[in-house]
Amino acid sequence: MRNLKDGIRSLVKIDFYGNVHKYFRGTDADKRCATEVKILKALEERGCTYVPKLIDYKLEENYLVTTNCGSPAPNISRKKSDSLFQKLEKEYGVQHDDPEPRNVTYDPKEGQFCVIDFELATLLPNPKEQA
Repeated sequence: MRNLKDGIRSLVKIDFYGNVHKYFRGTDADKRCATEVKILKALEERGCTYVPKLIDYKLEENYLVTTNCGSPAPNISRKKSDSLFQKLEKEYGVQHDDPEPRNVTYDPKEGQFCVIDFELATLLPNPKEQA
């Protein structure tokens, strides 16, 4: 596996098939991993198509595997990234607690921007059930 990121808070690797393996480290690694798993499950249930899909996880190891959502999008405008995070909250009930452009990728296979890194996110009521 090839390293994508090796930081204080996580080690992220990509495997031969393109899947992303994330190993949580540091403060509250267990809580951050559990939060990301919970958010990704909810987003899949709610039909969100511009986030990674959860493939596997081991909470006891602070580890998860997701589909690949492309590459970083360093040139995305603040206006565009803000609109993605607002749409995520309004349409899917997930407030990303780190709504920065660094948490947006571009997936050329799907031809769309994607939101990643949900370890700092809040699950809100499903807006589709509120209507």
